[in-house]
Amino acid sequence: MDLFTQAHEERLQKEAPLAARMRPRTLDEYVGQEHIVGRGRLLRRSIQADQLGSLIFYGPPGTGKTTLAQVIANSTRSHFIELNAVLAGVKNIREAIAEAQDRGRYHQQRTILFVDEVHRFNKAQQDALLPWVENGTVIFIGATTENPYFEVNKALVSRSRIFQLTPLTQMDLRQIVAQALNDPERGYGKLDVTIDDDALAHLLNVANGDARAVLNALELAVETTDDDRREAIDGREHVDDHHPSSIDHRPKTHITLEVAEESIQQRAVLYDKEGDYHFDHISAFIKSLRGSDPDAALYWMAKMLYAGEDPRFIFRRMIIVAGEDVGMADPNAMRVVMACAEAFDYIGMPEGRFPLAQACLYLATAPKSNSAFALFDALNIVEQEADSGVPNHLRDSNRDKEGFGHGEGYLYPHAYRDHWVSQQYLPTSLQGKLFYQPSDQGYEAKIRVQVARRREEQLAAMLAGEGSGYGDLEMLTFSPKDRAKDQWLQRTISNSGEQLGHLRDRVLDSARLARHSLVLDLRAGSGLIMWEALRRVPEGGVYALARTAKEIGGLRQQVERLSELERPLLLEGSVADLPTLLDPELRFDAVVGHNILMSEPGKEGSIAILASVVAASGAISLAERVPRHTQRLYRLLDLSKLEEDLRERLQKAEEAIYTDTDDTLVNWDEEDLVALFEEAGFVVETSLETESSTIQITQALLARWFTQTGVEKKGRKRKLSYAERLQNTLSAEEIDLVRDQFERQLANQAVQWQSKTLYLTAKLG
Repeated sequence: MDLFTQAHEERLQKEAPLAARMRPRTLDEYVGQEHIVGRGRLLRRSIQADQLGSLIFYGPPGTGKTTLAQVIANSTRSHFIELNAVLAGVKNIREAIAEAQDRGRYHQQRTILFVDEVHRFNKAQQDALLPWVENGTVIFIGATTENPYFEVNKALVSRSRIFQLTPLTQMDLRQIVAQALNDPERGYGKLDVTIDDDALAHLLNVANGDARAVLNALELAVETTDDDRREAIDGREHVDDHHPSSIDHRPKTHITLEVAEESIQQRAVLYDKEGDYHFDHISAFIKSLRGSDPDAALYWMAKMLYAGEDPRFIFRRMIIVAGEDVGMADPNAMRVVMACAEAFDYIGMPEGRFPLAQACLYLATAPKSNSAFALFDALNIVEQEADSGVPNHLRDSNRDKEGFGHGEGYLYPHAYRDHWVSQQYLPTSLQGKLFYQPSDQGYEAKIRVQVARRREEQLAAMLAGEGSGYGDLEMLTFSPKDRAKDQWLQRTISNSGEQLGHLRDRVLDSARLARHSLVLDLRAGSGLIMWEALRRVPEGGVYALARTAKEIGGLRQQVERLSELERPLLLEGSVADLPTLLDPELRFDAVVGHNILMSEPGKEGSIAILASVVAASGAISLAERVPRHTQRLYRLLDLSKLEEDLRERLQKAEEAIYTDTDDTLVNWDEEDLVALFEEAGFVVETSLETESSTIQITQALLARWFTQTGVEKKGRKRKLSYAERLQNTLSAEEIDLVRDQFERQLANQAVQWQSKTLYLTAKLG
């Protein structure tokens, strides 16, 4: 670069708009998007480790996509090439690839190719780039305001990790304004700029999450002044920072609300009739109608109309809502919306806003039912089930009644009371199958009982469904060394996989994870929650706490198949060890686990530790089995076979097991756990679910219940069997009588085993 070129570039930088001059150069200067570049997040770790793969940044204008690419350019040891898809062609791509090949061949240096507005590339340009991304010649980084899944080559998308940037918060914008006012080299730090609170609030509000907009408005407010202030601003370059007298006489600029209003007068409505904003806004509108929020529905519809959306498109969507979300709860909804649509076509705009509003308000306030989805269930059955044909009594009798007996046995409903008679209308293979489930809303609430009663007659022969879940059989047993076969049998017949899947989904759903969430799994030994969490937070991160070195070793073997940046961070220890295992500044969006506190003696301390690691806006989501509510064994028996006195003492002895105040496993209930969380400052939501499992009472299980050979475990109180717990109340002979009844009545029988699990979600108040 010669002196003339360097001087020219320095002059361009000096004369560049404020938004360009204030572009952050490092991650520390970067403001906002904490969900992807915050401490512990995947992207931040990738940038700091200089281990980037291909990326696509997607989000509205002014949210920092190009800036983030520049930060990467300043942070990486790789060669950085920047192209703008609006200006670049296939020739520019080939030149960039050739340069990347030379860098790799002669300097062993990787090349990052950043393409701004990548959705502007046509197919030929994207195809010209794809092979070099595939073979690793360049690491591709794209930035786009359009949904990359629709606007970018699918092959490029499949090879890139996508990060969605969101509009900046007012706090982010306030920090950006402060940086611009205080920076003496790139901003207005050499000026004495005073901005009134109401003026700043106006700039932040109207900027609508766009950093470029707020900086452009600030620049206009500072630079566009009256003659006196203009003279002061023109002399700002002559201020000497090293002389206090100069600083005391810095040019003064006062930005009032009036100046701010002149600088930025109208909020820009982000809307594109063919892009993401179009679909996002209509989605918000439909969901507001579905959620029965008339205020939100009117707002989203007003925003679409203001942006120029076609009212007929809005009507088409409302017609769908009338059938999909209101449905049979109010069959009149379809007529109202169709009438409003017809009225709009008749009168046009602007008066057509009245039928628009009427249809919107009617749908938002109508009772809701999605029972029309029954059709899709029926379609699914048609696709999957073998066709057993039309039952003979339902076939057309006009042609084949005499030859084949078609229609024989059909009962004509109008010949019966209430114009209804019990007969089967489904094919033989589907008898008893239910598709339509009336809701308890509106019109359907009136017909619900009638539908149910008529079904009861038709479905009288149907069997009850099997129980699911896996009860806690270890509560009253001594465990011999090898019982794998018995455990396999219990899990097989009790369908425990489905129950654990339900538990996993309940815990993670309650945590309300986003793709960028930072998650701490408190019991990762089995991987039950950890793997699903990894799938749900691809742009976030998962920390996995395992109790033993053996569990950690098993998890390490499993995570080796993942790249280093995608792996969960494995921690060995208990909840009590978290303060020493974690960065003290690290806070999690979600802390999850199952049976974490169940047998903890110091639950208060554990909850205090969880409070210290969860973010202020985060959540703790736990599933805790409540042993106090576990299945009572005596309820499995027909106790009439025992004498009355023995029956009563057996019941009393077993119930005493669950009221032992010294046993940390049973000396608490759901109310106790909720109270401890509330004392720690949490707002708590709970759900206590009863679970029913089918358990096989094997000879091995009976032996475990009635064993007398429990072994003392080093450092732990010996676990007593059921028989040993009865010894305080029953004699050895009486225990033998009880065991005899268990063996006579239950041996090799399947029984329903009841237990309860507490699902708890806690957020800091």
